Amino acid sequence: MWTSGRMSNAKNLLGLGISLYFWGLMDLTTTVLSGSARPLTEGQEDNLSDKLHQRMKRSWVWNQFFVLEEYTGTDPLYVGKLHSDMDRGDGSIKYILSGEGAGIVFTIDDTTGDIHAIQRLDREERSQYTLRAQALDRRTGRPMEPESEFIIKIQDINDNEPKFLDGPYVASVPEMSPVGTSVIQVTATDADDPTYGNSARVVYSILQGQPYFSVDSRTGLIRTALMNMDREAKEYYEVIIQAKDMGGQLGGLAGTTTVNISLSDVNDNPPRFPQKHYQMSVLESAPVSSTVGRVVAKDLDEGVNAEMKYSLVDGDGLDVFDINTDPNYQVGIITVRKPLSFESKKSYTLKVEGANPHLEMRFLNLGPFRDTTTVHISVEDVDEPPVFEPSFYFVEVPEDVDIGTTIQIISAKDPDVTNNSIRYSIDRSSDPGRFFYVDITSGALMTARPLDREDVSWHNITVLAVELNNPSQVGSVSVTVKVLDVNDNAPEFARFYEAFVCENAKAGQLIQTVSAIDRDDPQEGQHFYYSLAPEAANNPNFTLRDNQDNTAWILTRRSGFRQHEQNTFYLPILISDNGRPVLSSTGTLTVHVCSCDDDGMVMSCNAEAYVLPVSLSRGALIAILACIFVLLVLVLLILSMRRQRKQPYIIDEEENIHENIVRYDDEGGGEEDTEAFDIAAMWNPREAQLVVKNRQDMLPEIESLSRYVPQACVMDNNVHNYVLAKLYEADMDLWAPPFDSLQTYMFEGNGSVAESLSSLQSVTTDSDQSYDYLTDWGPRFKKLAEMYGATDSSGALW
Repeated sequence: MWTSGRMSNAKNLLGLGISLYFWGLMDLTTTVLSGSARPLTEGQEDNLSDKLHQRMKRSWVWNQFFVLEEYTGTDPLYVGKLHSDMDRGDGSIKYILSGEGAGIVFTIDDTTGDIHAIQRLDREERSQYTLRAQALDRRTGRPMEPESEFIIKIQDINDNEPKFLDGPYVASVPEMSPVGTSVIQVTATDADDPTYGNSARVVYSILQGQPYFSVDSRTGLIRTALMNMDREAKEYYEVIIQAKDMGGQLGGLAGTTTVNISLSDVNDNPPRFPQKHYQMSVLESAPVSSTVGRVVAKDLDEGVNAEMKYSLVDGDGLDVFDINTDPNYQVGIITVRKPLSFESKKSYTLKVEGANPHLEMRFLNLGPFRDTTTVHISVEDVDEPPVFEPSFYFVEVPEDVDIGTTIQIISAKDPDVTNNSIRYSIDRSSDPGRFFYVDITSGALMTARPLDREDVSWHNITVLAVELNNPSQVGSVSVTVKVLDVNDNAPEFARFYEAFVCENAKAGQLIQTVSAIDRDDPQEGQHFYYSLAPEAANNPNFTLRDNQDNTAWILTRRSGFRQHEQNTFYLPILISDNGRPVLSSTGTLTVHVCSCDDDGMVMSCNAEAYVLPVSLSRGALIAILACIFVLLVLVLLILSMRRQRKQPYIIDEEENIHENIVRYDDEGGGEEDTEAFDIAAMWNPREAQLVVKNRQDMLPEIESLSRYVPQACVMDNNVHNYVLAKLYEADMDLWAPPFDSLQTYMFEGNGSVAESLSSLQSVTTDSDQSYDYLTDWGPRFKKLAEMYGATDSSGALW
């Protein structure tokens, strides 16, 4: 039978402790393997009975060994001894060790059966090894005992300190939390055997962080230990926690970790404005929604607890200014709500409130969580452009209005205190046709060209107002001109009408329906009246019926039309409208007489069909065209040969001249030069003659514009209307130069008490002025003295 043992000596007792042995008795028919008894089979019993003829006493009983970890000696560590009862000490038995760690961690003396550990053992890496032992006959190698299994267990020693596997820790707790508020739980792990002694029993303690925090020694839960901890005073705390094994006793191993604890913010600080008065200024020209200034209320809290809501609670500018909150910087932005006017109001006072929108009920006693400040806003004066009153004009004008008629007075004023003078003009991009003109000083809007509703029914022009002292200040206003309709267009056929009548047509047969259009647009609507023209009132062939719906029927008055007698009739139709005055026009309906079949279908409308021969064939037409083409080619060839015959073959050297001097004698126009333009037109337009003498030798490039002026404009005593009419005539003159030119008009006007001051016609008036002084001027003025000198007693000049 197997026996095991472990010899005790002083060295083993001092270095390794006490080994355990298990003694007992065991029957020969039973062996102990791995701590359990298994009966032998019948074959094993017979084998043993053959070898052993007598009963043997019970020997050692074993199943496991114990050895301490972390042996630091230089010699192999003795674990135990294996021994078989068949071993007589003569070396005939050979012990073999197999299993986990055999030959690597553990070795056995094959003669004595001593087992040693040759490597350092660590229970935290492996707590036990399972091995198998066998005794063999050294000579034959035959097993002397059945193979037995046993266990070597590693006994723990306190060689591992507690460790915080999740450290360092980060935690947060709200500021002003009550004492005992849980913050975080830390956990330390000890790798030693918790079932053997106190090596793995951990106790927690706080090394740094008092008196603000505490830790539960058993669970490692960290709690607040001080009340009213203020984040605004101190926000971050570094707490060091220690975990010690052996129940915290002396000699135990310890480990530490760091817990970084921050106080999270709560709304425990009300907002406050750093200044109670703000002074701001804004230009009166600042547009709506522009920024005036900013105010800010300080809040020691952060995040959502520091959010602000600004509002205007009082002041005389509540309807003029507005305030918005910038969510990024928590500032109040004051903006312009309505247009400002320095002339109306120069300053405003506002009361601004800043408040926290998110409150906590348990801190309301620290409030109120709102504050106010006063803002003074000064409006600064700027040079503003002229302002029109009203800001939009709508004018209705009939299309037959005369040129130069004032249709509207445009009024603008300088809103500044200086009240500068205003000059008016029209933005020509809004009136490219130059239909209107505005007086530069009075703002009177007048027509400069005839208006035609049928061409342009609406005009949208822009009138500009400029300060005289500061032309950069320009105001503008829109003027919408609606051209009212005047009955100035006669109705006419909607299209060219051409009718056909059959030779076998009967009297009263409808041959055509006509309608008319009118470019005018009367308010009461269009209504046309149709009748035959006076010269066709008694037409024996056709008659007209007015349908009273702006259409008319053309009917045959007789039957028996003959195409060879007359194949085309022209019927004049008078069309009148319902306008005031009534306008009418005459349209002509062309009626062709055609031959038709019995069903009234037109077969032919050509009167020559009865006398013309049969149409030529296509081949004949091609032959005729080819002959004409050949004749044309021959004519061109003859002409080209004649031209070449006239030209000489040798070029005369005298004709090869690069520069020619051309001399000519041309007498002047004489009196025609002086009479080319009528000077009387420059004296007074009322005396301008409609017939202007033209030069006989050349056509004038620019003729006097006065003869184009209508008599109504010439006779008008308004100088301005006269100039506008002249301008219109110059614009419409096709012979005028295609560039701007200066037109000078010597128009004196009428109604002067001094009458005309011109001396051009003074020769026809009686005058008492004496020209006797001309005789004293010498021979050079003798001729003038004879013309204008004194008269004799008989009245004759001398």
